[in-house]
Amino acid sequence: MSMSPSNPLDQFTKQVSDLLATQAHSQRDSIEAAASHFADAICADKLIHTFGTGHSHILAEEIFYRAGGLANVSVVVDDELMLHKAVVSATNKERESATVSNLLASHPMVSGDCLLVISNSGGNGATLELAKKAKELGVKVIALTSVNHASSAKARSPQGVRLHEIADVVLDNGGVPGDACISFDGLATPVAATSTIIGAFLLQSVVVETVARVLASGRKPELFLSANLDGGDAHNKALFAKYVKQIPILN
Repeated sequence: MSMSPSNPLDQFTKQVSDLLATQAHSQRDSIEAAASHFADAICADKLIHTFGTGHSHILAEEIFYRAGGLANVSVVVDDELMLHKAVVSATNKERESATVSNLLASHPMVSGDCLLVISNSGGNGATLELAKKAKELGVKVIALTSVNHASSAKARSPQGVRLHEIADVVLDNGGVPGDACISFDGLATPVAATSTIIGAFLLQSVVVETVARVLASGRKPELFLSANLDGGDAHNKALFAKYVKQIPILN
C-alpha cells in the first residue's frame, strides 16, 4: 500500500495529480456534453459567454481571447464583481440577484448561445440569477463548480437551489469544501486551493473536444493565435474584425 507523502509540498503535488486524473475520468461525459453544446453554437454562428465572480473570474478569462482558443467566446465582465476594485464590496455584490440586470443589458444573449458559469460554491445570487435568466432566453448553461462544496453549504438563493441543480451540463472540479486542501498542525485554516488548477484543465479539455467536433462536422473552427508569435497579430486581426460588433471588448 502506498504511503501518503509527509512533506506538505509533496502532499499538494500528489493531491493535485490525483485530482486531475480522477476528474479527467469522472468528468469525461460532462466534457463531451459541454463540447457538444459549444460545437453547436459555433456551427450556428452563436456565441459562448463566460462568467465568474471573484477568483472564478480567472477561469472566465481562461478560454477568452486565448492562444489556441475559440474566437467566438465573449467574457461577461463587471468591475463591481471583481477583486481588483474592492474585495468586500465585490463579495457582497456577487450575492445579490439584482446585479444581473446590468450584466444582461451590457452582454446580451440569444437563443442558441452558450453560457459557461464558474462558481466554486455554486450558491451566490448573481451567479444563480444569470444562469436562470440565460436558460429562460434559450441559452445552454454549462456550470463549472465544486459539487462537494455546494452540497455542504447552505444555498444563499431565496429558492435554496445551487448552480449544479439548474445547469444543463455540470463540470465538477472535485474540490473539497472550502477549496483549500492542505492542513498544517496548529493552523485552523487549510491552504492551497485546487479549483483554479482543475478548472483550467477541465475548460481546456472542453476546448479540445469542441475543436474535434467542429472539424468532424466539416467546418474549420476559428481560433486565436498567440499575439507573441510571428504572424499572430495579422492572424487575429481578421477575427477581431468579424466578432468585434458582437464582442465589443475585442476592440
